Amino acid sequence: MSAIAIQLPEEVTAARDGILAFAEQEVIPRHEANRALFENPRALYREDGRFSDPLLALIREVRTESARAGFYQMCVPESLGGGGLGHLAYYVAWEALFHRCGPQNWLMLYALSHWAFGPSRLLTQITAEAQEKILSGLMAGTASMCFGLSEPNAGSDASMIGTRATKDGDGWRISGRKIWTSNAPVADYCVVFAVTDPERAAAKKGGISAFLVPTDTAGFTVQRVIKLFGHIGGDEAELALEDVYVESWQVVGELHQGFGAALYGVSLGRIYNSARAVGYGRWAVELALDYASTREAFGNAIADYQGVTFPLAESATELHAAHLMGINAAMLLDQGSPAIKELSMAKAYSVQAGYRAVDQAMQTHGAMGFTNELGLTDAWHSLRIVNVADGTNEILNRTIAQRLLKGDVEL
Repeated sequence: MSAIAIQLPEEVTAARDGILAFAEQEVIPRHEANRALFENPRALYREDGRFSDPLLALIREVRTESARAGFYQMCVPESLGGGGLGHLAYYVAWEALFHRCGPQNWLMLYALSHWAFGPSRLLTQITAEAQEKILSGLMAGTASMCFGLSEPNAGSDASMIGTRATKDGDGWRISGRKIWTSNAPVADYCVVFAVTDPERAAAKKGGISAFLVPTDTAGFTVQRVIKLFGHIGGDEAELALEDVYVESWQVVGELHQGFGAALYGVSLGRIYNSARAVGYGRWAVELALDYASTREAFGNAIADYQGVTFPLAESATELHAAHLMGINAAMLLDQGSPAIKELSMAKAYSVQAGYRAVDQAMQTHGAMGFTNELGLTDAWHSLRIVNVADGTNEILNRTIAQRLLKGDVEL
């Protein structure tokens, strides 16, 4: 029985159930069959911190199998050959995957096309020539991409990007630096954002363009893999672009108007991270409830003590609210609303609620909560990151306040 009274469309529930069945059949068994790989960081990563070849092979298997089954590209617009499902299906499917698989069966990250790693509505803005060159590989899951927006001196205020693209005949030369570019160490393509009209960019009236750049282009370099939380490898990278030449077919969307594409990508990231937080939070609370029901102290199951269960009840309450907020924001987007305030609220609230839920689940487990085998620390790390990714909570609160002050006070 669902706690959500909103009647989800049949195509959304069918997509959710289908991708969960795919995870049961194709994702979780791969983790079980390769436990020695996943439990050994030195086997997961190369010396330079990139994913190892055995891991890359498993990632590609999940992507291509999901693509063949029609799940990987199910939220991609029909005009690109996808299933045409919208933001609601995207949110519901991701929440269900994170809830069911938890942080330990993380190959599920590649069962559904992530907005920055694979095909999405963003690709409707690339040229016909670009679609002909790259779309089939991305749709089939044999190729992947990344999103080059953030820079060492341009994080929350993306308008401050310093990467420049200057005209060179019929094409452009791009030079600059990018950082925090997820999937960049293994991506085949990167959507790079660069200033093409410095005066307009300085006045915040456009002047930023997006370019589709194959990562094997001369001058495009992954300088280093960024390692987090003491891990020996990772999937974030710092990029250098030195006089990278691109042709006119590689422009994404309208010249000088690339910031709109950037904002849309960030919006998709906020939906994704809202779903991730709720899914992981639900997984963690359920794990803690099971543990509290069986673990005994002072002659009783610790679930009998209010000090244990009341905090979990509070987490469940917050997650329920976050779940509703995420569904509502996704539905508003599908209805054509920009939902700037509502999406900002959903993301900011969800990632904090999910993080608190995982932290409380760790507390419920006591010392066991810190062990590798439970996976709670992996979820904790993930949700700590998304309190910053795709808009910090402070930036989101600023956006919410600005919308309210402009008269957008419907709550």
